[in-house]
Amino acid sequence: MGVSNKTSVFLKMNPIVKIPVLETPDGPIFESNAIARYVTRLKADNPLYGSSLIDYAHEQWIDFASLEIDAHLLSWYRPRMERAVYLPPAEEQAITSLKRALDAQNAHLASNTFLVGHSVTLADIITTCNLYMGFTHLMTKSFTSEFPHVERYFWAMVNQPNFKKILGEVKQAESVIPITKKPSQPKA
Repeated sequence: MGVSNKTSVFLKMNPIVKIPVLETPDGPIFESNAIARYVTRLKADNPLYGSSLIDYAHEQWIDFASLEIDAHLLSWYRPRMERAVYLPPAEEQAITSLKRALDAQNAHLASNTFLVGHSVTLADIITTCNLYMGFTHLMTKSFTSEFPHVERYFWAMVNQPNFKKILGEVKQAESVIPITKKPSQPKA
């Protein structure tokens, strides 16, 4: 990071200079979700992609996890980690937007064990990975208790053997990461 991703070779693979990038025989693929979709489709009958056209369409949860969960979690997380300016109204908006997304996901999970179909799919893997940062750094039990089906889902996923192999024992945040810098004041 900051070295090889600045080269002209890397820029040809990924014009926005972000990682990860997967080099394939047919050309490079950038963005995590695109890479995950590609790898999942390498095996034609991979159950991680569902089993029907509607299952494929319901992979909408991949985009939902990125745009409605991960984006708002990052807007909450980055300033607290001093990777962005901390502005209380921006944090409040991120939390409000995150709660709205979690409400929608909670409603779906009220009658579904998994996001798509009847077994773990790519949507579950990506969503769980996106929720992981929130559950372990920001979202305390008092926060997540508003979304009982999301809670059940998250803990069921991270306790699946393959998740456990990668993530190990997952512990929920006992408190929100503290703010170490005072909020920025607008310049006069």
